[in-house]
Amino acid sequence: GRSVILVSNHSSSMDGPPANDTVLRAARGEATDYVPVWAMRQAGRYLPEFREERAKSDFFTICRTPELACKVTKQPLDRFDFDASIIFSDILVIPQALGMTVEMVPGKGPHFLDPLNVPADLEKLTKDVDVDAALGYVYDALRLTRETIENKIPIYGFCGGPWTVMTYMLEGGGSKSFSKAKGWLYAYPDAANDLLDLLTDTSIKYLVGQVRAGAQILQVFESWAGELTPEAFVDFLLPRLTRIADGVKRSCVEVGLPEVPMVIFAKGAHYALENLAQTRFDVIQIDWTINPKEARRRVGPNKTLQGNLDPCILYGSDDTIRSEVEKMITSFGTQRYIANLGHGMHPTHDPEKLRVFIDAVHEVSKRINGEK
Repeated sequence: GRSVILVSNHSSSMDGPPANDTVLRAARGEATDYVPVWAMRQAGRYLPEFREERAKSDFFTICRTPELACKVTKQPLDRFDFDASIIFSDILVIPQALGMTVEMVPGKGPHFLDPLNVPADLEKLTKDVDVDAALGYVYDALRLTRETIENKIPIYGFCGGPWTVMTYMLEGGGSKSFSKAKGWLYAYPDAANDLLDLLTDTSIKYLVGQVRAGAQILQVFESWAGELTPEAFVDFLLPRLTRIADGVKRSCVEVGLPEVPMVIFAKGAHYALENLAQTRFDVIQIDWTINPKEARRRVGPNKTLQGNLDPCILYGSDDTIRSEVEKMITSFGTQRYIANLGHGMHPTHDPEKLRVFIDAVHEVSKRINGEK
């Protein structure tokens, strides 16, 4: 009988909140003893063990193989005292699900073999895709990872924002000017709206599927939001982001899933903080180009902030990193706050510098809380 008791204990701990739920409490606006921390691209090329895995397998093969995705998701957790993990995947799995071919070219990044050029090209996309079938490998990776890390810390699920994903589908990869994608907004507004709607609907289904598979918090990466004018943001993007937050939360309730906290990262879109504060996103991630006090004033008291250390500070000395962390936390305050970088880890970062960052966040925030 003893093994049955052990099994039931294990399953209840798997279904309930993670042992360390500090990130989730911060996201919901509950009091935290210290500031929780994780890092965008915490599983990545700055880690020698990740590079070793990449030498053996193509990038998207890792994404599509649950055991490998779980393995690399866990690598930074074995090294560092993170308060959250994020499933190893990519924002471009949605265009793949819609029938486009994307490769990850070493040293260059994503490359679409046949990008969209004119509105008629939208006919090439699989409009009625079964998202759960097409992206089930991400769900399998999430389930496996949640089980493997024994629900010790929460797992972020994520997707790319509709505008950012659209830019890749049109530009065929990264871009300096985004002239093709932005050109569509003005030359072919109807087609641009159709594409943004398709990406929005697909993203909602995909995010709900990730919650079903065990994601306990979700992030939408709208990495190229700052390329838009404030007017284009309001016309084209804000309605979709609003719909994603509303749609995911409503769908989760309808199918009996937990209503998990949601994070929006509209990089570079400082002009939109007030707009984003009106949505149902619980957390707003900011980059390093905005002052946290200013961001806090503009989003108001009912949103949590996430961010925003410039990743390049991690090239500094340990003392420099600690002093920058001190400034950052003093500026954000220790409540309704999840510490992170203002963008992802760089391949040339020294992993030990990330450790200094994480430990400093915990130490400084505990000290400040103790002084109150």
